[in-house]
Amino acid sequence: MRELISKDQRIIIVPHDFKFANKGTITEVAPDYFTLELDYEPDGILRSNYCEFYTQTKHGMLYFDSFAKEIDGKTLKIASPAKHKFLQRRQYTRIKYILDLDMYDDANALKITTLDISAGGMKIKTKDNINIEKNYKITLPLSEEQNISCVFSPIRIEKNNEGGYTVSGRFEYDSSRDKMTLIQYCAKRSIEIKNK
Repeated sequence: MRELISKDQRIIIVPHDFKFANKGTITEVAPDYFTLELDYEPDGILRSNYCEFYTQTKHGMLYFDSFAKEIDGKTLKIASPAKHKFLQRRQYTRIKYILDLDMYDDANALKITTLDISAGGMKIKTKDNINIEKNYKITLPLSEEQNISCVFSPIRIEKNNEGGYTVSGRFEYDSSRDKMTLIQYCAKRSIEIKNK
């Protein structure tokens, strides 16, 4: 594990309650712990309570569970995890996500079907004309209680055989918390799908 995390590496910490997700920078790596300096106050993060951790490495997105051995303000001593896994080599975990939704430009609602999503963006199909120069607002339902809102910027549009279009694009967020929530949602769903 020590060869996978290093000083100055950025990491996301997600406690059991999503809404207290936080980010930080690793300031020290020791044999049985690493020290994490958080960006925000550690609300919802309790000593000895397991949290999920996500960080980008040259091998892909690294995921592991661990807990804070000590909490001193925004400085946390995190126990070295017993095991870890790589979610995939691309920067963000991509999952199948098939839903019929509405996407909005300034004046119109467009009917789309999502095909897959990641925290970086999504692929959709639609019969409506998509303007690659425009940005579109969309709300993604993740559960009955949780939605995230973001802006979809088309990057690639292809005509498909059914007379519509397949569109790939990237997300922009108003809130980094929404991005962190989507990273965690995709990672969790990816693990659930692999374990089925």
